[in-house]
Amino acid sequence: MKASILVAAFLFSVAYSMAQEIPQATPENFKKLEWLPGVWNRTNPKPGTTGQEVWEKKSAQELSGWFVTLNGKDTTFSEKFTIIEKDNKLYYVATVIRGDNVPVSFLITSLTDVDFVCENPQHDFPKKIEYHLKGNQLHAAISGDGRSIPFLFERKK
Repeated sequence: MKASILVAAFLFSVAYSMAQEIPQATPENFKKLEWLPGVWNRTNPKPGTTGQEVWEKKSAQELSGWFVTLNGKDTTFSEKFTIIEKDNKLYYVATVIRGDNVPVSFLITSLTDVDFVCENPQHDFPKKIEYHLKGNQLHAAISGDGRSIPFLFERKK
């Protein structure tokens, strides 16, 4: 009996997860991202480094930004990204600035007024990117294959 209940609960949770709709690229959903533009200073960088993420609204249906990590005056990592509409869905497109500069698209699978999640299960790492607004702080994380790297930011005044 317990096994039947557990199996039923598991199947219900899988069905519920599958039934959740992917956010569409509507003006209302782009408005949910209005908290993102600005300058965000990283508060948990590796020792000896600093980090900053900057987002700006390019149009009613496009946000763009960049992230940089500095060790003194030397850039140790940089990335640019956009949130765009494609096939009536929202995508977070990231391009690491180095030799290949190949953009990687992540489908935004969850979106509220204070957070969003984007995923690309075929990508090596990360497979998931999360952003959560908490007051004047931005909590972001990249994860996949059992690894997770947090990025904590505070909005620059």
